[in-house]
Amino acid sequence: MRQTQHGPERRPRLFASIANTASQAAGRGSTFVLACAAIVIWAATGPLFRFSDTWQLVINTGTTIVTFLMVFLIQNSQNRDSAAIQVKLDELIRTGTVQNSFVGIEHLSADELEELRARCEERAKVVAAARR
Repeated sequence: MRQTQHGPERRPRLFASIANTASQAAGRGSTFVLACAAIVIWAATGPLFRFSDTWQLVINTGTTIVTFLMVFLIQNSQNRDSAAIQVKLDELIRTGTVQNSFVGIEHLSADELEELRARCEERAKVVAAARR
């Protein structure tokens, strides 16, 4: 059910938009250079603050917060990429001459996927042997 611009439908798009923008920014070279500069500045201020506990706490807290947030950005990016690839593969399978039974196998359990992989490998060996 679709809601108004202020309803539940807007929140996922807003998060996706923010996460996409943030993950693109995080992947830029300039962001890496900025992070390196922050560490160099922090290290250079060590003597000024006499390498105090507070001075150390600043970098520990900052890196912990950034790492915590990056976990969610990376997972969001992985989920979107995986879903997009799955849709593309499903469409290729659907329109091709391969087995349509493979559409949706990402929903199988790990054991079921392993069993299917083993069967596919066995069929590939049989085909390879027949070509020799």
